[in-house]
Amino acid sequence: MRTVSMKSMLIEALAGGYAVGQYNINGVQWVQAILRAAEEEQAPVILAASDRLVDYLGGYALIAAIVDLSIQALSITVPVSLHLDHGISVERCKKAIDSGFSSVMIDGSHHSIEQNITMTREVVEYARAYGVSVEAEVGTVGGMEDGLIGGIQYADPLECDRLVKETGIDALAAALGSVHGPYQGEPVLGFAEMKHIAELTCIPLVLHGGSGIPQHQIQQAIALGHAKINVNTECIQAWALAVRQVLNQDTHIYDPSKILTPGTEAIQAVVQSKMQEFGTSGQANANYSKV
Repeated sequence: MRTVSMKSMLIEALAGGYAVGQYNINGVQWVQAILRAAEEEQAPVILAASDRLVDYLGGYALIAAIVDLSIQALSITVPVSLHLDHGISVERCKKAIDSGFSSVMIDGSHHSIEQNITMTREVVEYARAYGVSVEAEVGTVGGMEDGLIGGIQYADPLECDRLVKETGIDALAAALGSVHGPYQGEPVLGFAEMKHIAELTCIPLVLHGGSGIPQHQIQQAIALGHAKINVNTECIQAWALAVRQVLNQDTHIYDPSKILTPGTEAIQAVVQSKMQEFGTSGQANANYSKV
């Protein structure tokens, strides 16, 4: 099985009252851990490469090749989407598509709504020819993402409606109080705004900054139209803790496999836990297609 568009995944999730998790790639170990978790849970899954880390990870083509070959090597049978997270520009989204990504996010949220729409429409038109799904964003998710710090700016519901109607995107990330990175205290999400935007747009919503949000808020967000939830920080924290423990316990250890394997196992455990929490476990037999 090769990677597929996330469009059908999210439509099925929205109808079924669950969410598909997006788990970010930070190295080859992440790919293996996430895929093994998905197969174990029989869950559809979205692997994502943040555009600002693509060069660090070796480039679009290498990332796509690693994911495709890992799916084959691990005999993965569940639906897998390879997604470009926070695509910096139209050109980079096109390059990801050309390299084999099955889904892209064009992040025009830092521009005017008119420019956001123009950028997003161009990506959608290009992606359609390849059967690739497209996500876009309105508003600004706060916190730190790949070394960049931003403040929260709530999405304007009318701008969300315009973006969806004028571009034909498959999923909308409407910033409503979540942040990238650790939360300071309990998150405060805009549930009333979620309801309004979901009713206006009628497409799957995406919750960025899903790490650290209490389960009762996750369930409320899913009930209000979020079919995709992004998780990265919790996986990184679990990996770092596991690796640090190994190094602290034996200062003479130097075998990379012995140092890093506990980290891989920690990532898989977090991903399986999130799949269970989001209701994705056991959903791999839904009627998915490549478009």
